[in-house]
Amino acid sequence: MRGGPIIMAVRLKTKWHSSKRRRSKGVRTLEDRATVVGVSIWKIAFNTFKHMETEGFRFGSDEQVTAVVNELIAFLLQVSDRLVYGQLSESERAEFITAVGRHLAATVDSNVRDFLGEGDHGGRFIATVNSRTGDYAEFEFKDGGPGYAFVRYLGEKVSEAMAETDNKWVIEHVMEIEVPEAIKLLKRTLGEALGIAVG
Repeated sequence: MRGGPIIMAVRLKTKWHSSKRRRSKGVRTLEDRATVVGVSIWKIAFNTFKHMETEGFRFGSDEQVTAVVNELIAFLLQVSDRLVYGQLSESERAEFITAVGRHLAATVDSNVRDFLGEGDHGGRFIATVNSRTGDYAEFEFKDGGPGYAFVRYLGEKVSEAMAETDNKWVIEHVMEIEVPEAIKLLKRTLGEALGIAVG
């Protein structure tokens, strides 16, 4: 992978306080921008699950839904990292992706607790992201998008998460229907949040 993968090592925050570096005269910090992207990634992942449900894919439990959403977020975080490579300095890229990851960990922890109860939901999310980071680093990303193996790996992981239910064509559906729309939305968010041209 160009630039090498960024592994998240974050402490969970369930409440966010105003940063001392908050916007001054309308200027947003990199962390502010990361929060915008984190919110968007969460929405894209959750709406992807809802769309799959509407399309007839069955989710057997809340744990299964959580696993699928975590896989989608891990994928979108890796795609974000690849898309900002070369657009930000290495230190900015590391700060940005880590901040997005922190925001997502807190969001997952808070939301999953609402329907699964207490537990280390954020920790499990971080473990998933860190595990997938090494795997996705092996796959090609060129011309502004993930290669076939990159996308198929997501499809396989979503299929594994849904293995307890009889869902045919999950891999193909994720690859052909869900991923293109998710990446289109992600690129728009990154471009607007960072003010960069995203292929």
